[in-house]
Amino acid sequence: MTLLASDFDFELPPDRIAHHPARPRDSARLLHVGAALHDHIVSELPHLLRPGDMLVSNDTRVIPAQLSALRGAARIGITLDRPRPDGTWLALARNARRLRVGDTLDFEGAVAFQAQVTAAPEDGAVALRFNLAGQAFDDALRRAGALALPPYIEREAGPTADDAADYQTVFARNDGAVAAPTAGLHFTPALLDALDAAGIARATLTLHVGAGTFLPMRSENVSDHHIHAERGAITAQTAAGINAARAKGRRIVAVGTTSLRLLEAASGPDGTSAFFGETDIFILPGHRFHGADLLMTNFHLPKSTLFMLVCAFAGTQRMRAAYTHAIASGYRFYSYGDSSLLERAA
Repeated sequence: MTLLASDFDFELPPDRIAHHPARPRDSARLLHVGAALHDHIVSELPHLLRPGDMLVSNDTRVIPAQLSALRGAARIGITLDRPRPDGTWLALARNARRLRVGDTLDFEGAVAFQAQVTAAPEDGAVALRFNLAGQAFDDALRRAGALALPPYIEREAGPTADDAADYQTVFARNDGAVAAPTAGLHFTPALLDALDAAGIARATLTLHVGAGTFLPMRSENVSDHHIHAERGAITAQTAAGINAARAKGRRIVAVGTTSLRLLEAASGPDGTSAFFGETDIFILPGHRFHGADLLMTNFHLPKSTLFMLVCAFAGTQRMRAAYTHAIASGYRFYSYGDSSLLERAA
């Protein structure tokens, strides 16, 4: 059966889009989606899970990936995506049609911070080789870069000082993401302590969310859409812990679609394997899940690949009912919005 983007459309009132996070983070609302719908708040999560359940979260850390560059007199907006094995960076470029191989870009905000275009722009993406590496590159990026907040978060003057902390999760350890794994934004040290006290096991993996997460689906035929690859890692120790929990009949709870996507990329009928590399897995209804039993995730955009993913996980009709309830009940949507806890469809 051909899937169409319009099959995953719904009407979302603009006032349901969250432009600031809940404070404290774990005071956000949480919609439990199973055989029925139940309204909770995130701080109640330890009571919604079972002792022995394993929470798997993404420990990527967001880098200041938004850059402003000059090529002569032309200003070019650059959003870093991911480093490549040859030492260059793949990036998305506004006004990419102005760029040619060999062009030099000078980045505003840091002295002598430059990059050369090494591959012809294609679909808005460009390969860049920077003149700095290692700690010097990291330092220059911190001076010149800004957080690449999603376009639906309105900031007249760009990200605020609060965003620097608000847009990082409590799990953040490994630099590399362009966007935050937003389900993790709801966790606080106090909530982690409560989960520990309730006997909920915890593990982490790493998936560096790329700039492709901001790209809309341009084709009505879902099969024509390509997911940009993202770098991920699951250690052998983490994989062994997940497999041991599952062998004891315990449930795996993916914190966010990023954790779920990497778990699915690394899992099969025989369990979860260690993983180091890139994945462009596109999860659609009909996918057979092996990596997780529950999914904690925020509310997603109409016709987005992530709404398709949650429909695949919990069932399209169930998710349509859940989103109708969430909109009518005033839940807040997207990165800084409320969350949901989804039970996997049978």
